[in-house]
Amino acid sequence: MKKLVLAAALTAAASTAFAGAPAEPIIEAPVIVEETQSSSGGIILPLLLILVVAAAVS
Repeated sequence: MKKLVLAAALTAAASTAFAGAPAEPIIEAPVIVEETQSSSGGIILPLLLILVVAAAVS
């Protein structure tokens, strides 16, 4: 009788230990932040060049 109770207890303990598979870890994609240029960024250099040429001519 003791062996039957011991076997039942071990069976119950073993079945609960393997009841579910471990969940896969959730890995989030890294966030990529890009710096944007302002619309006036491309016009400043030509304006400065025109001012330098105008100053050199006069």
